[in-house]
Amino acid sequence: MPKNLSEYRFNDWLQLRPLTHAIKTHRYREIDQRSLAVKPSGPEINSFRSLARNQQVVVVIAYNDEETIRLQSELVSRYLPHVLYAVVDNSSDWQVAASIHKFCLCKSIPYVRLEANPWNGKNPSRSHGFAMNWTWLNLIRPSEPYQFGFVDHDLFPTATTNPFRQLESCFCYGDKRWAGSRWFLWAGFCFFDYGAVLELPLDFGLDWFVGLDTGGANWNAVYQHLDARVMRDRTIRQVQVWPEVSTRDAYFEWRDDWLHEVGLDGRSELKPKKRLALRELLQSTCNP
Repeated sequence: MPKNLSEYRFNDWLQLRPLTHAIKTHRYREIDQRSLAVKPSGPEINSFRSLARNQQVVVVIAYNDEETIRLQSELVSRYLPHVLYAVVDNSSDWQVAASIHKFCLCKSIPYVRLEANPWNGKNPSRSHGFAMNWTWLNLIRPSEPYQFGFVDHDLFPTATTNPFRQLESCFCYGDKRWAGSRWFLWAGFCFFDYGAVLELPLDFGLDWFVGLDTGGANWNAVYQHLDARVMRDRTIRQVQVWPEVSTRDAYFEWRDDWLHEVGLDGRSELKPKKRLALRELLQSTCNP
């Protein structure tokens, strides 16, 4: 999904960017399509499809972090008890994946392992987008849920909530992100009415050439046809983890009543302490 030719400037043409963008976009799509053409099978696939039918389904794409799944699953069961919470494991660390699988088995949480992602270890955003597309094509679409959504593995509800209620006024809902005049729903919090999108060529990938991150490739199929103003904007605010440390180095996000750890941002050496602070904040907020 490169830019429209009219969007390229004179200097872009001199550097052949329209051509290189088109070639790279074709290559990325070819890699995705080749990997997505391999159809999975097995009891976990069949179980997911059976359990998800006619349900409101929340899927989390797990990645190398068992603790976030433990924390999130407990809070989702408390604050969104009406949904089917399911884990699709995109972890590159097989030992962590095994731990997540064991936990999900113990808690009777639907779990599916995504075993072959061509972008793992190469590009986190493309890896995430591939995992979402794989989930849509192999799990959600065949299972025919009533409604479905994706949430980041480090995003935690802290009060009773029902994001699916927003689908009464529009067939999709989530946190909007903008790239110039284009917009899309953040991959970490997006919800859809299944019947309304069933026949659409959904693509949860990205297109950096027009500034669209994971989930942004749905601009063509979905978002360009919608008025973004029909969706309620959630209040999103950054907060310091510690008063003496700037938000550039470590911060959380409050997205209404959902707490986002923002695990990829900030100084890496602070992450263990930040995780401890997250546990303490969730404890004080959810168990006052």
